[in-house]
Amino acid sequence: MPSLLSLYINNKAGGLIFHRDFSSAAAKLDINEHLTLASTFNGLAMIMRQLSPVPGSSGMELLEADSFVLQSFDTVTGLKFFVTAEPESKHLDAVLKDVYMLYSDYVLKNPFYELDMPIHCERFIQKLMKLADDYNKRG
Repeated sequence: MPSLLSLYINNKAGGLIFHRDFSSAAAKLDINEHLTLASTFNGLAMIMRQLSPVPGSSGMELLEADSFVLQSFDTVTGLKFFVTAEPESKHLDAVLKDVYMLYSDYVLKNPFYELDMPIHCERFIQKLMKLADDYNKRG
């Protein structure tokens, strides 16, 4: 059954501001490896944007491998949301848009949250976990 593995959110400078694993099948990485992964993906996406023969390309949105798929979503404010999932997973672009809606509703409207800083909003995390659980149940 296809499932979400992990979610990453990078700020506009490419720094990791949020990470969450949704499955025991997600890669077992320490915090430094998650930081490295997130910044590497950000740099790779910028290179892809520059190499694209299509003017105005948003860069890399989907990366498919044998053992996982990575879907990316860039916001107009420069945030980058990306999710890893099992290869058969579908509609990951819609999942990322739902995550962005949760971010807008629960993180940005939190008076204690400072932009581009690590996200520690409990309500956001609760809603995010429900979203991931619902996706993983329906496959």
